[in-house]
Amino acid sequence: MTDINKVPKPVDTNESPVDGGVNAPVDKEAGFMAGAAIPQSASTHIIDQAWTASNWHQHLNWLNIPILVVIPLIGIYGAFTTQLNYKTAIWSVIYYFCTGLGITAGYHRYWAHRSYTASPVLRFILAAFGGGAVEGSIRWWSRDHRAHHRYTDTEKDPYSVRKGFWYSHLGWMILKQNPKKIGRTDIADLNADPIVMWQHRNYGKVAIGMGFVFPMLVAGLGWGDWRGGYFYAGVLRLVFVHHATFCVNSLAHWLGDQPFEDRHSPRDHIITAFATLGEGYHNFHHSYPSDYRNAIQWWQYDPTKWTIQVCKALGLASDLKEFSANSIGQAKVQMAQKKLDRQRAKLDWGIPVDQLPVWEWDEFEAATAKDSQDRQNLILVAGIVHDVSNFVAQHPGGQALIKSHIGKDATAAFNGGVYDHSLGAHNLLASMRVAVCRGGMKVEAWMTERRELARDTNGAKINRSDNLATKISEPSHTLAAA
Repeated sequence: MTDINKVPKPVDTNESPVDGGVNAPVDKEAGFMAGAAIPQSASTHIIDQAWTASNWHQHLNWLNIPILVVIPLIGIYGAFTTQLNYKTAIWSVIYYFCTGLGITAGYHRYWAHRSYTASPVLRFILAAFGGGAVEGSIRWWSRDHRAHHRYTDTEKDPYSVRKGFWYSHLGWMILKQNPKKIGRTDIADLNADPIVMWQHRNYGKVAIGMGFVFPMLVAGLGWGDWRGGYFYAGVLRLVFVHHATFCVNSLAHWLGDQPFEDRHSPRDHIITAFATLGEGYHNFHHSYPSDYRNAIQWWQYDPTKWTIQVCKALGLASDLKEFSANSIGQAKVQMAQKKLDRQRAKLDWGIPVDQLPVWEWDEFEAATAKDSQDRQNLILVAGIVHDVSNFVAQHPGGQALIKSHIGKDATAAFNGGVYDHSLGAHNLLASMRVAVCRGGMKVEAWMTERRELARDTNGAKINRSDNLATKISEPSHTLAAA
């Protein structure tokens, strides 16, 4: 397996045209969910025109509608009129996985992302099974998918979830798109792949043959169930494969957590993983797209990863790319810190030390003088003046102990000389800050050097448990224990 510490040059380039240099006016598989199928004669593309009673039909991609709408209706008819043979049921499930993996292991992880190296035999098998999923040719599918990764959640994303859940699931194929608005990607490597171009040129034959004829032949010649082979292993199996794949564009951008990156919509969720043959750990995938895995834990459901591993064991695949555990761990820690930062921002941590007024030592003594009528209940801890007036009666160690330190430096006593106070006590004390005292320990350090302490993602100082303002590195034991 290849450790992707040396990240390869991205396939996408700013200068690369969408068609990768092949200036065909319309993709050959335009009738099989190729997006822009019917050229527009008007100077303004139909998607930029308002819907009216006279042009509504022009907004629809009528070459894709039979695949996405009519075929499911045919499948429902077949399910109500055709008895399900148990052998056909088993074959339908097997062929569901075969064609689904043709998309996930083939179209997606191999051709779109080059996350491993496949032998010619494996490439041909994946191209055939992927064609049986009837989701467009490898060339068209991978081109749009690279645009999706490069321009995630933007207007250049061909199936952006920002346009709505159902748009990203089905709408982008049922409604026409302006091909000029889809982000540019480089598919020169696909144009140079003879298997890709063979499938692209013959896509209609491959889709019909592998999508309907082949599964029907297996059931018909195998156990005489021609009708069941067509309706169950062909049509209904295709509907399930379609919506499993479509969930990657919709559900995987809507349901789940974002443990690696939260700037964009991709998310991780086990439900999506089960629905998509392991493609549901989508937040990881968008963070590390050229990693052959979607699920990095052994217990996570990713049959696509397992299939690639089996192919490697059989000598059909090699150079399985993986990002380093360190790189992945860094992202997880950074995201965890961002979540903590958001929680921290909701809490009151006291006035920041560098925003407190600076008192001279004489001011502190005057404010706490025993003979003063306006004597304040102030104590000094680590150079910070704290007003404990409202806490004297609540002090767990008794009023006498805390009163004995009013007007004094209680740093040593607070940090172990009398009692080594808890984390909660330090945080509570922070809420009582009123000033810093010049001459009370290293006040200049508080007002200058301490400003350089680590900040969180919102620019606020991180209040970590080992870096509290009133906590010294080593407890002082200069006073006798109480």
